[in-house]
Amino acid sequence: MPPRFRERSAHGVAVCWGVVASWASWRALLRRPRTRARGYRRRVTQDALTGWVEVTADAVERARAACDELRWHEAYRRRWREVRAEAGLRAAHASAALEGARLPLDLVRSLATGTTSWPAAGAAPRPADDGAGPTVARGGSAAGVPAVDAEAVLVGALRGASLVESLVPDLGSQQRAALPPLPQLLARAHTVVGAGWLPVDALGRLRTDEPALDQRGLGPAPTGREVAARIDLLARTVATTNAPALVVAALVHAEVLAVRPFVAGNGLVARLVARVLATSGGLDPTGSVLPELTWADAPQPYVAGVAGYSTGEPERVAAWFTSYASAVVAGAAAARTVADAVLAGSLS
Repeated sequence: MPPRFRERSAHGVAVCWGVVASWASWRALLRRPRTRARGYRRRVTQDALTGWVEVTADAVERARAACDELRWHEAYRRRWREVRAEAGLRAAHASAALEGARLPLDLVRSLATGTTSWPAAGAAPRPADDGAGPTVARGGSAAGVPAVDAEAVLVGALRGASLVESLVPDLGSQQRAALPPLPQLLARAHTVVGAGWLPVDALGRLRTDEPALDQRGLGPAPTGREVAARIDLLARTVATTNAPALVVAALVHAEVLAVRPFVAGNGLVARLVARVLATSGGLDPTGSVLPELTWADAPQPYVAGVAGYSTGEPERVAAWFTSYASAVVAGAAAARTVADAVLAGSLS
């Protein structure tokens, strides 16, 4: 059974959702005395993110204001689908780049428009040395990690963008998106983005004893039963919280990268699912905000932010939420540029 969390940081912030800490850290938290009045444990159980709502309030407001301002851009009156589609392409391009698949944006357009054919979704992974194009190592430059075709990773990211579009509500819709439970959403996302470059039997399946082959800059990932337990705890946390969409999206994003529930492709999954949660949760109703561009332009601070989150230290977790909000603000500005280009007919 996952432990329950009662700790309070020096700043009075409840460290009440142990998904950011190792099992050993969680046990240490449990051994500390309770510092809250009767009934606190029940409130924590009901909404484990309550303690973070106050500490992230300013960051959340900045991100919300940027997204609200974007919403009233002229392009979203009649041409929001074009803006959202273009933003999806750019998000996929940036997300693939973060996995090492740095390919021209023109290739993204040609794949999306059919000028260049896509690899079949159920095709076996293409050997990296077949001479067909650039490759990327699944775990960075680590020795012994097999390389995969960079174009296949990009195609996976593009398929992920299509999945996002199918899951989020139309702009102006009064109906809330009916998303599947988080474990199912993660599995579906992984199946989509990994098809064509990961083994078929690994698609959508949580790791057990296999090591994660990606995101090695974050240090060792949990293995065995801890992987499933962490995802289960994350899912229950998300299902029972009333925290703002930014907090939820940032939490899921970082936790998926920290746990790395799949053998590879975890970064693509984390950013895809966070994008779904930000739009369906109302933070970005336009579905066009592009925080991915900020992370792709500065990958080292991005990875460092997730690594800080993974320590479970309250200050570093708070720093992750703050940096996430800043990326959303910058992403709203990038979306405005896309919207301007759509109106001007000058996408490039």
